[in-house]
Amino acid sequence: MINEQIRDKEIRLISNDGEQLGIMSARDAQKIADERSLDLVKISPQAKPPVCKIMDYSKYKFDMAKREKEARKKQKIVAVKELRLSPNIDTHDIQVKVKNAIKFLKEGNKVKVSIRFRGRELGRTETAVSIMNDFAAQVEEYGTIEKPPKMEARTMAMFLAPKGN
Repeated sequence: MINEQIRDKEIRLISNDGEQLGIMSARDAQKIADERSLDLVKISPQAKPPVCKIMDYSKYKFDMAKREKEARKKQKIVAVKELRLSPNIDTHDIQVKVKNAIKFLKEGNKVKVSIRFRGRELGRTETAVSIMNDFAAQVEEYGTIEKPPKMEARTMAMFLAPKGN
């Protein structure tokens, strides 16, 4: 709430340089703010009496938006990249997938390695676990296992996170 929107009988007033001006009526506080050609802003409505501050509200809003924009700029979005393997994958094919996983981990992304089982392959899940563990061993220099291999319906999945996180 700012300026005339403040309807409380009495408020605690703080000046624009942080000095306590005491408890007074909202009307008197508004007069003081007008004399200084600034706004009266309610900063703590739950307090007894409510706390109001004299400040340049438009400048305050601008600074807050600027700070928020800077925070968004510094924020890193981590994507989850997925690599699909099969239970009867060849060694060279695994090497290609390992290269891709290392590239993703270097970029700072998480990697989901999954093996999809079809038909009778579902009875051979132990080979998939060994493939997953071998895969994790090959990329351990760049990433760590976040979630170990786990069966979910017809798919076995494992998550790798980049080192240093």
